[in-house]
Amino acid sequence: MTGVKSAPFVNRLVCSQVFFLLCSIVPSSWQSSVQINQTMSDDTNDRFMYFAFGSNLLKERLQLANPSATFFTTGRLKDYELSFGLWEEHVDNSWHGGVATIRSHPGREVWGVIWTLSNANLNSLDRQEGVGQGQYSPLEVSVETDKGMRLCRTYQMNNFHPCPPSPQYKEVVCLGAEQNGLPVEYLKKLEAVQTNNYSGPSILDQIRPTMK
Repeated sequence: MTGVKSAPFVNRLVCSQVFFLLCSIVPSSWQSSVQINQTMSDDTNDRFMYFAFGSNLLKERLQLANPSATFFTTGRLKDYELSFGLWEEHVDNSWHGGVATIRSHPGREVWGVIWTLSNANLNSLDRQEGVGQGQYSPLEVSVETDKGMRLCRTYQMNNFHPCPPSPQYKEVVCLGAEQNGLPVEYLKKLEAVQTNNYSGPSILDQIRPTMK
C-alpha cells in the first residue's frame, strides 16, 4: 500500500482545491452586492444614509429638526418619478399644498441628495415625514452616485392624491436642487411645476432666517 493515498485523504484534498478555486473566481456581481449592502451607514455604525428629493434637498430645511444632517453626495434614483400630492384629499398641512413623493415609473428618474444623519435623528426624521400618522412609509432604495450604488432610507407617500404644491414649497425644493448642484435640466423641470398660488405663511418663514 506504499504510495497509495486513502480515500478520505483524497476527498479532503479535492475539497480543498475546489474551495480555493471558488474563492479565486467570486463573480464581480457578488462584489457589487457587497458594496450595495453596505446600506444605510456611511463609514461608521452610528449614522445612516438618507435620500432626499423634496423640501429636504435644502440643507437649512432638513436641519431644522435634524441638525446632524451632513451632505454626502447627489444621486439618481432610476425607475421612479417625482410627484406632488397629499395622503388625503383636501387635507390641510404646514406647506398648504401638495408635497413631494416618489412613485414607481419604469424609465423615469428622480435626482436628489444623499445625506448622512446620526442614528439619534432617525426618530425626528420619521416624525417630520409623518410616519406615525401614516402619511409616509420608510423605503430602502438603491441610488446611483459618483461613489457607486448606495442603499438609502427614503420615504414614499401613502394613499397618494395628486395636488399642486404651494409656491413656497416649490421654492424650497428648487433652492435645494440649486444649492447641491443637481443637473440643470432637472432643475428646469422643477421650476416648471405648476403651483396652487397660495400666498400666506408657511414653513419657509422659519427657514429664511437660517439661510446665509
